[in-house]
Amino acid sequence: MSGDDLHAPLGFGPRTQVRAGRSMPWRRFGYSALALCVAGLSGFTWFTDTGMGGEPFAIAKIEHLAKVEPATLTRAASASTDVAETTASIRAPNTRSTGAEIESDSGVRVVRQGGGAAPGALIIQVPDALGIHLTPAPDRRIVEKGRFGPLPKIGADGARAADVYARPVITAGEIKPGAPRIALVVGGMGLSQQATQNAISKLPGAVTLAFAPYGAELERQAARARDGGHEIILQVPMEPFEAAQSPGPHMLQTTETPEQNSEHLQWLMSRFSGYVGMANFLGAKFTANAVALAPVLREASSRGVFYLDDGGSTQSVALDLGASSGGDVLRADVVIDATQKSDAIEAELLRLEKIARQKGGAIGIATGLPATVEQLARFARGLEKRGVALVPLSSFASTRAVPTAGLGR
Repeated sequence: MSGDDLHAPLGFGPRTQVRAGRSMPWRRFGYSALALCVAGLSGFTWFTDTGMGGEPFAIAKIEHLAKVEPATLTRAASASTDVAETTASIRAPNTRSTGAEIESDSGVRVVRQGGGAAPGALIIQVPDALGIHLTPAPDRRIVEKGRFGPLPKIGADGARAADVYARPVITAGEIKPGAPRIALVVGGMGLSQQATQNAISKLPGAVTLAFAPYGAELERQAARARDGGHEIILQVPMEPFEAAQSPGPHMLQTTETPEQNSEHLQWLMSRFSGYVGMANFLGAKFTANAVALAPVLREASSRGVFYLDDGGSTQSVALDLGASSGGDVLRADVVIDATQKSDAIEAELLRLEKIARQKGGAIGIATGLPATVEQLARFARGLEKRGVALVPLSSFASTRAVPTAGLGR
C-alpha cells in the first residue's frame, strides 16, 4: 500500500492506470446509470408537459363506424325497456347529449391535458344517421324563372314539387300495417327566428312545418327545416272577414281579378323553395268565395303542389272545388290551439287521435308558439307507443309517389 492510499479514500485517489488483477468499479457504473435514467425522465417531463402526475393513462383510437342500417337500429331499440322513447328519439331531428353524460355512461375516465372538462352539447343530426335526406331545393327540373323569382313547375318528366321535396314515410317496426295515421302541421314559421328554430329542433322530423311569406331569412330557415328532416309548405295570406285582421301585403282578395290574384300568388310562391304544398293563412272570406278560390287551386295544381285548407272556417269551399281543380286538396281535421290553454290543447290532441282511429287518418294544425310546440312534442313521442303512426302531411295527398320505408320490417 502506498503512502497516498493512507491520505485519500480508497478508490478516489488519483491514478494513471488500472492495476492488474484489480476488479472493475461496478458500483460507480450503477450510480452513473441511475443518474442517467433520472435525467432522462426529467427531460421527458420537461418537454412533453403531460401533467399526468404519475397516473396511468390510455390512448384510444377514435374511428368512424360503418353506417348502421335502419333495421339494425330498430332491433337495438326493440331490446330496450322503453321502446316508445327509443323510437321517438330515432325520429327526432336533433338529439342532444353532453360529452360529460356520454363519458359517465360509458364508465371510461378521460384525462385531458390541462385538466379540461368534457365538451358541451353535442348535436347529432339523426336524419343524416338514418340516411334521411330530403331532395335539395331548388331542383332545376321543377323550377322556372318568374317575374318575382323562381317558381315551381311540373317537370318535363312529370316530376312535381309535391313528390320531389316530400319526406318519406318512416315507421318503426312496432307500427302494424293499416295503423291509424296522424299528420301534424305547425304554422307561422319564419316570422320569428327563435320560434322557428325551437320548432325545428324539438319536433320530430315527420312534423310538417308551414312558413309564412314575410320572414327576413326565409330561404335559409326553410333550408334549415328541411335539413332537420321536416318537409315544408307555404302559407298564403288570404282575405279574412274582418279587415283589421289583414295578414299582410300581397294578400289574395275577393275584390281583385283572377289575374291580379295570380300576380300576388306568384310573388308569394317565389319567396322560398322546397315546399310540397301551400295552405291558406287566415282567409275565411276568400276561401268561402268559389269564384275567387277556384283559380288559385288550379294554379297550385298546375305548378305541382297540393293545397291544404287549415280547417279554421266552416264556410270554406276548398274541398268542394278540389275535384275540379285537377290537384290534391286536403283539409285539417282539428285546429289544435285555437284556444291557447294547455288543457284545451290537450283535449284537441285527444280528439285528433280519436278521429284518426275512426277514419284511419287525421290532420292536425297548430301554431309554432313555444308552449304549443312543447305539448306537440310530448304528444308525438307517445303516438307509436299507442299504435299510431306519425306521418308527413304529403302522405295524405292521393297522387303522391313518395317511397314508404318501415324500420325493422
